Amino acid sequence: MSTNIDSAPPLRGGPLIGGDRLTRTSEGTYEHIYPATGRVNGTVQVAGATEIDQAVASARDAQREWISYPADRRRDLLIDLADAVHETMPEFTRLNVHDYAVPVSLAVNAVLLERFLRYFAGYADKPHGLSTPVAGSADVNLVEREPYGVAGVIAPWNGSMVVAGSCVAPALAAGNAVVLKPSLLAPFAALRLGELCTEAGLPAGLVNVVPADADGSAALVRHPGVRKIHFTGGADTARHVLTSAAVNLTPVVAELGGKSANLVFPDADLDAAAQLAAHQGPIMQSGQSCASASRVLVHESVHDAFTEKFVAAIEAATVGDPFDPTVVFGPVISENAAERILGVIERTIAEGSGELLTGGRRIGGALAEGYYLQPTVFGGVDNRSELARTETFGPVVSVIPFSDEAHAISLANDTEYGLNAFVQTRDLTRAHRVSRQLQAGSVWVNQISDISPQGPYGGYKQSGFGRTGGLDGLYEFLQVKNIRIGMS
Repeated sequence: MSTNIDSAPPLRGGPLIGGDRLTRTSEGTYEHIYPATGRVNGTVQVAGATEIDQAVASARDAQREWISYPADRRRDLLIDLADAVHETMPEFTRLNVHDYAVPVSLAVNAVLLERFLRYFAGYADKPHGLSTPVAGSADVNLVEREPYGVAGVIAPWNGSMVVAGSCVAPALAAGNAVVLKPSLLAPFAALRLGELCTEAGLPAGLVNVVPADADGSAALVRHPGVRKIHFTGGADTARHVLTSAAVNLTPVVAELGGKSANLVFPDADLDAAAQLAAHQGPIMQSGQSCASASRVLVHESVHDAFTEKFVAAIEAATVGDPFDPTVVFGPVISENAAERILGVIERTIAEGSGELLTGGRRIGGALAEGYYLQPTVFGGVDNRSELARTETFGPVVSVIPFSDEAHAISLANDTEYGLNAFVQTRDLTRAHRVSRQLQAGSVWVNQISDISPQGPYGGYKQSGFGRTGGLDGLYEFLQVKNIRIGMS
């Protein structure tokens, strides 16, 4: 397959610390593979414990300078950064495609970054505390919110710009500095953001970017100079993060995986519901999203009609070169991911826990060198099966029938996860009633998971704890202090 990267110069990236790009690191280099071709398209210098130390020290110095600025100056600089992101949008879009081969038609992560920056910039000069009366006293009692100092943000490969917006933006607005650790699988857009922070006038070192492997991540989490950690990723990695953070009792926010249910009721607009389920299920980022609705629960009275429309919508999706603006479905992130996902499909078929309705194979031909899998749907899936209970993180979804509303809610909640849930109905009363019974941090009625700066986002159960977005997201990066001044 010929792609836009064939004639492009190789990408290069190294840790960005104190406004300077490192050309050598203690951990050597990593060759970045472009998932659409399986070929190297860049080299990254890997940060180790030495570079983490440098990044934290640089961030600590920059944070002291940042917090000394008047609040309105910090606000204006964050708005300047949002303007710079807006002007750099075409470059960010290309880098997102280079990072993990998300189709350019869906590469909107930098748009969300800009929105989060503008939203949280508005909080930089707003009051974060309050005063309260103290019973039986004329004392002045102040409740203040102060920055932690240096925050460590660990971003996943499938959404570094979204995490930069939803975590870095409020951390800066709250007065912190940030050490951002992007995945080695997708480092380039995050590194460009680090450069842009300095170009926009933020103190050098206020946002340091350190591409690192698991050892570098552990060094960041257990560093005594890091006072708050925000982690986005899988539950297994989260356990390691929490263990490392426990060394210094560092507080952690964790946004983890999901096995989200999409409930389709008989009064839903089936055409719209099928298109939404296709996009929110296997199509969006090739199913590699914590927000993926990988369990589609359908009322038995419309099951067959919906499933026919759903499969047709999936089979109509354009697959190919991620730089082609007509393409909506790209590859998975790596050869290991492709083999893991195919293993889930093969076991589901062998166990008879679902009927293969479409897909199930690797895509060959002109796409054979990349990591392309067919978008896959299983029908009649047992909700207790591996496919229904384990986060596949790939373009594989289950269709499960339900008999009534209570049955649908029971199936939806019968999971260890609780990040998102989706409801398709034209009955407003049902929408309210069902949404309140679903065990999920976000419920989306008749729409996709349209994350916005105004809405708090996070999970129930093993989908994590803490929130990004809204006032809740800002408060994650502020610690509370009580000051009482005696007046007697």
